[in-house]
Amino acid sequence: MEAKFFRFLKIVGVGYKAKAESQGRLLYLKLGCSHEVELTVPPAVRVFCFKPNVICCAGIDEERVQQFAASVRSCKPPEVYEGKGIMYIDEVIKKKRGKKSK
Repeated sequence: MEAKFFRFLKIVGVGYKAKAESQGRLLYLKLGCSHEVELTVPPAVRVFCFKPNVICCAGIDEERVQQFAASVRSCKPPEVYEGKGIMYIDEVIKKKRGKKSK
């Protein structure tokens, strides 16, 4: 399969990891829960993990690639206070300030 469209995701957080198995058909995410989150990849999309914290979604159909990347991101969207979670590589999270101390 010749991939034309790519979407890269970055996982930020202590202990957060990703693992792709069975030729890019399954994606396992460790996101601080008591269990691993298992995602089945749609037919026109392949998933690769270059590092434990970088996920690449590739495929020939742009809509399916974007939709799967959005579903992966929705498992743990980025927090605005600490910046932890799953975000796109080119996404910038504007962090909020915490409580003011007197």
